[in-house]
Amino acid sequence: MLTTPVANMAPVANILYLHGFNSGAASPKARLIAATCERLASEDVAPPRCVMPQLSHRPDEALACAERELHALGDDTLLIGSSMGGFLATCLAERFGVRAVLINPAVRPARLVTQWMGAPLENPYTHERFTIDARHGEALDAMTPAAVIDPSRYQVLLGSADETLNCRDALAFYAGASMIVHPGGDHGFSALADYLPAIFAHGGWTLPAQSHARSDEPT
Repeated sequence: MLTTPVANMAPVANILYLHGFNSGAASPKARLIAATCERLASEDVAPPRCVMPQLSHRPDEALACAERELHALGDDTLLIGSSMGGFLATCLAERFGVRAVLINPAVRPARLVTQWMGAPLENPYTHERFTIDARHGEALDAMTPAAVIDPSRYQVLLGSADETLNCRDALAFYAGASMIVHPGGDHGFSALADYLPAIFAHGGWTLPAQSHARSDEPT
């Protein structure tokens, strides 16, 4: 597993974290990424700016928000996306050529809409109530990249026992990318803390000693 930056890769100035569907910018996974960014500060080096927008449940609105944040930060940015956030990060990486780390990314998520259609949902972080309708699937279809142009931009972390998504879909779609498969890993990727050195190395950063202690808090 890569834990040191790729040769000649300068550390990115910014981290843009995109949470998953019906999750939030205050989720345990998001807080872990933010805390790790803060620990990168030293007397000589400023830590990367860490931005974590609260995304809409509507995929087109979520992508528009993420794109605005990326434009504000500039291309010296590492995208980190979980589940649906991984899908959104892929859309942005393909459009703008930035690097991305994907955690159990949703692959062609329009296929998943039917199982949630009409079900009343509530976001546990914002308490917004909503239902999934046909517009979600239509938007996802329109957004989905046909293929990955440059797999080297991506690092993909997958749980082999993901109970929501089939990791084989991501293995096929992101073929040629840097792949990390966590044996027995779940969709929430509760072992995320163990892989922080690899994640930040993809953005050119080396974590200081003991800055990636494991947390047992669920994601």
